Amino acid sequence: MRIWAIWGAVFLAFAGASAARADVKMTGSFVADAACPATQAIKSGNNPRNVSTAAGQSYDLLAGNKDAPTHYLIRVPGADPERRWVKISCGHVSGGSASTIPAAPAPAEPNKPSASGKPEYVFALSWQPAFCETKSSKTECRAQTAAGFDATHFTLHGLWPQPNGNFYCQVAASDKANDDPAHWRDLPPVTLDPNTRSELDQVMPGTASALERHEWIKHGTCYGKSKQEYFSDALNLMQAVNASPVRDLFTRNVGKQLTSDQIRSTFDSAFGKGAGERVRVSCVVDPSSGRRLIDELTLGLAGPIASNSSLGALLLASAPTAKVGCPKGTVDAVGFQ
Repeated sequence: MRIWAIWGAVFLAFAGASAARADVKMTGSFVADAACPATQAIKSGNNPRNVSTAAGQSYDLLAGNKDAPTHYLIRVPGADPERRWVKISCGHVSGGSASTIPAAPAPAEPNKPSASGKPEYVFALSWQPAFCETKSSKTECRAQTAAGFDATHFTLHGLWPQPNGNFYCQVAASDKANDDPAHWRDLPPVTLDPNTRSELDQVMPGTASALERHEWIKHGTCYGKSKQEYFSDALNLMQAVNASPVRDLFTRNVGKQLTSDQIRSTFDSAFGKGAGERVRVSCVVDPSSGRRLIDELTLGLAGPIASNSSLGALLLASAPTAKVGCPKGTVDAVGFQ
């Protein structure tokens, strides 16, 4: 009996250790900021074929190694095996959420100022045709047409109050639990005036998948304003980008490659010298062709955002980023290539 008791204690200890090491399922994308080893195992560092991430490239995010992860599990197309671990310092997460959200040490504060005293934001713009090459099953991607808005304009991904991690301000636990793409329609609806709703449905095609509910719950609740003001401000900023030479640069080069230097230089021309230093370029790899496609631009902004705010002034008020991201990629045409 004593032997069985000892074995029982060992089994329980082992089970507890296994539970402690359980991976935390995550969704969204991991965008690499540098070339880093993508290993098959965390502890051993085993890396068949010496696979590395590519700076600026976006990868499917699968999991974290624990509630407060040190490593992310990503899918690297073409690697064998494709599921690889990377250190969280190698890049940043775009969109998505964890299925298990750890308790924060303190409640998130809406519109929290940075150390500079100005509120800071990341403004994320999508090039929808490239996004859809890797998300062909989404409703908004199946509905793409050559005459559609998203064939020739940037689309809205999100406006994210900083610092990173400033999420879910005063949000119910049930809504946090539902913040997963499979359950976005279970989140509270976003009620807007008819004109704003119509514009949002055009400029954010992801509303077909309830993306706006996710963006409000995770990021908008930390903006310090109403839903109406949050989305109106984001749409005003989108209008400024789509009316600028940056959009012209992309539409003139559909099917061709652009470099991050070209994109940043055009931001300088459009919004003031130095604006491009606040822009980071992200790419995805088309699984069917292997092409590297520009799928997102993220802009650093600082200062209170109002209905009459100048995008150039908001860009220049933020700190430059040394992380250029993807060095070059193709501007994808609408439709699955």
